[in-house]
Amino acid sequence: MLLESKFEKIIGRLKGRAELPLCIELWNGKRFALADRTSVTLRVPGAKALRYFAHPDLATLGEAYIEGHIDLDGPIDEALRAAEALTRQLGRPAKGHWPLFRNLHSKKRDAEAVRYHYDVSNDFYSLWLDRRMVYSCAYFKTGGEDLDAAQEQKLDHICRKLRLQPGERFLDIGCGWGALVVWAAERYGVEATGITLSQNQHALANERIRAAGLADRCKVLLQDYRDVPGEAVYDKIASIGMFEHVGLRNLPVYFGAIRRLLRDGGIVLNHGITSVDPESREVGLGAGEFVEKYVFPHGELPHLSLVAKEMGAAGLEVMDVETLRLHYARTLAHWSRRLEASRELAREHAGDKRLRIWRLYLAGCALAFERNWVTIQQVLAVNTGDPARNPLPWTRDYMYR
Repeated sequence: MLLESKFEKIIGRLKGRAELPLCIELWNGKRFALADRTSVTLRVPGAKALRYFAHPDLATLGEAYIEGHIDLDGPIDEALRAAEALTRQLGRPAKGHWPLFRNLHSKKRDAEAVRYHYDVSNDFYSLWLDRRMVYSCAYFKTGGEDLDAAQEQKLDHICRKLRLQPGERFLDIGCGWGALVVWAAERYGVEATGITLSQNQHALANERIRAAGLADRCKVLLQDYRDVPGEAVYDKIASIGMFEHVGLRNLPVYFGAIRRLLRDGGIVLNHGITSVDPESREVGLGAGEFVEKYVFPHGELPHLSLVAKEMGAAGLEVMDVETLRLHYARTLAHWSRRLEASRELAREHAGDKRLRIWRLYLAGCALAFERNWVTIQQVLAVNTGDPARNPLPWTRDYMYR
């Protein structure tokens, strides 16, 4: 067959250029081992699937696995590294490109995208997140902490950066299952409000608030950030892992809403994934395209320079930036291992196709942060209503006491 003949030529060229711990098994019993010892096996059930190997990238190989055109055995992290090597050896030269959905952000579309991603099943997420269900980058002090400890360190790191004080009004935009608002209300005595577009998150977050006895000073609303009413309502605002959903063209609206809601001298912490490309284009051998199609519809990542520019244009003065790229690589590795350890239960909660998506997504994102295809920053800023007034201490020491 023509496809099979071309495939064998491709594999022949590959064997001469690289040694990968990969074995490819065809439907007719033929096996192609690309190293003396292999840890990952790709099974190809039919001839049509061979087209994915002609000029592979992580998007097309990921699609082949998700749609059942190929299958794999072996550790998922090693499978992703093998896919990366195949892409580098056989794929077309990588170029950055603009996100596909740059103009499609509206309240309705954003709500649909958020619910597609987050309303899978609370039980599904609880299999691999920490006990507080914090779905954002953890904060490691030694690198050896377990996930529960690292996520609690992150929550407290945020609260210390914001200098939360008893009685202050605190807003968490994109609050997830409510871990930060509960932590801030319990340990810092603030009046905490969280907002989310996920119905599952909204229900469980308020259930947890009631169980903690915090309903008098902590709540989570099902609300878009653009619909939060008032001016100068909050002393402190956090947005943790949410602004990836905003869209590049909507950044002025997003930071403008934060500026409107924040009192003069108030502090905001924006924690989010950013592009490493100065023009905010996607990089990463097709990984971004895979995430757009299967995981985060309409997600867009700005470069840090664009974040700072739009914050400044909105009247928010950037005071501190901390990059947590390797913290997120470690967090994602934890999540991936925990999902792998609970695959059968995950399949029951989410179905086989969604499990395949999330296996690739978590392991692939761990690789992406490790390789510096994407990064993440916590950006601390103040509402510069009175430029002579600085609500922060002279040094950063207060963050670590």
